[in-house]
Amino acid sequence: MTARAANSALALLTLSDDQAEAHDRVAADLLAAGIDLDHGGLTPPGEGKSTVLAVMGKAGSGKTMLLAQLTRAMIDAGVEIVSGDYEGKRRKERRTLAVLAPTNKAASVLRMRGVPATTIHRILYTPVYDPQYEKIAEWLTGVGDRPVIDDLPDLALDRAFAFYQQVASIPGALAAAGLRGSDFIQGWKRREEPLDVGFIDESSMLDERQFDDLREIFPTLVLFGDPAQLAPVGQSGSMVFDRLGESKKLMLSRIHRQAQDNPILDLAHALADDSIGFDAFERMVEDASKRDERVVWAERVDADMMARSPALVWRNATRIRLITAFRAAHGAPDDALLPGEPLICDGIELPLKHRKKRIDLEARGLIKGAQVIYLGPGNKPGFAKIHVVGAEDPQVSAASIIKIERPDEDEPFIASAATMGAAFLHGAAVTIHKAQGSQWENVQVFAPDLFAAAQAGRSEAGLPLWKRLAYVAITRAEKRLFWVVRARLALPKGPLAVDDLKPASVPLTLTTQTEG
Repeated sequence: MTARAANSALALLTLSDDQAEAHDRVAADLLAAGIDLDHGGLTPPGEGKSTVLAVMGKAGSGKTMLLAQLTRAMIDAGVEIVSGDYEGKRRKERRTLAVLAPTNKAASVLRMRGVPATTIHRILYTPVYDPQYEKIAEWLTGVGDRPVIDDLPDLALDRAFAFYQQVASIPGALAAAGLRGSDFIQGWKRREEPLDVGFIDESSMLDERQFDDLREIFPTLVLFGDPAQLAPVGQSGSMVFDRLGESKKLMLSRIHRQAQDNPILDLAHALADDSIGFDAFERMVEDASKRDERVVWAERVDADMMARSPALVWRNATRIRLITAFRAAHGAPDDALLPGEPLICDGIELPLKHRKKRIDLEARGLIKGAQVIYLGPGNKPGFAKIHVVGAEDPQVSAASIIKIERPDEDEPFIASAATMGAAFLHGAAVTIHKAQGSQWENVQVFAPDLFAAAQAGRSEAGLPLWKRLAYVAITRAEKRLFWVVRARLALPKGPLAVDDLKPASVPLTLTTQTEG
């Protein structure tokens, strides 16, 4: 056995039986595609061959651990990770892997666990670099000589090189050299060249169009998803992996030992019991809160927590009432936002002729559902300085349309009114549908809304809707679950702040016009 194969075998010792079985099946498909995980060999891909596998399992079954193991094995085998921030000239012999998630937050969760993930949008669109500064990128990635740049001294290049040795980020290295994003990124274009392998996390969130886009780029796709979550809106309760044949679905049924003795996951999995109704489940939550501090039986919504971790609700009316109460508790004025208020990107409002502008905004993190923190007004009317949570370069200035909805009012208050650009809703409370794909250390679930869903008697894909909602909401919590049982708000202990947010490594300005 080679040293590489021995290391691979050692890594597999940490996997449960069903994880190891799934690993072997994925490895077999990769071997057929010319990537040998056991011995590290790479061969050219076969012509016309394509495959899609789905690795499915509930929370705690080890999907992320398996994804991480496979990613490490791919890197050890010599496969090149494509991150979306820079791609050099394509070499015939190279084999590529992209690890993708539908949202910035989901991608950042993977990155915090050591998996080099990016968003689907960042891989669909590639940056166009200024030719002069692209020479630096080629040098840093080992495909070019050290360049001579008229406006950059040797010391700046040394800083870029030192940064890249620590963090393999081309934008970060160029920023270390003293350049701004607008200096070296001229725009974005739709990807023209296909890649080899795509690992897609949170694939239960994929809609049919995204799935088709990914199949055009990747001849080999591995989807990692949770069939117990909520399906995308408009897909009648189905998920993209439902259309795969049974032989293409790999189910992780065992809860991995690292997830055992977790009361949050115990509650999530208890929802699969057909005999448990809402009242019985709520008693389980109350009992768990008495035994373990990771589950909290809360009489009020915590306003301080809402600033960074939205309260999760089912009904839109509940969301608006909680946001109104949050703003009032913080003394927010009726006609402006306070720095530190959370927002959710509601899409890009641009005419079709501004497709390039849309690509620019989306590729840099402002995609529908992105969580954002308001930092203050921009330098021109209609612009806002914002922090995109989970984005690799989080702090940007964008032409913004910020809508603050109010109870019993059909038209929202517009806090920032660019003619066109990124649209935002307030993010102190969000629907459970929009929370899917994100995780927070502490999560507040507004239980009266789940009771209302139970009373409504609705079902989705054969399961009571309240159970699907409760499952998704509960599994958004990484460390502590707050089960809020009353429609009350606890006053904040301090003012809103932004000093906990990391500054951008590459200052960016995203505009539909030039900001002064």
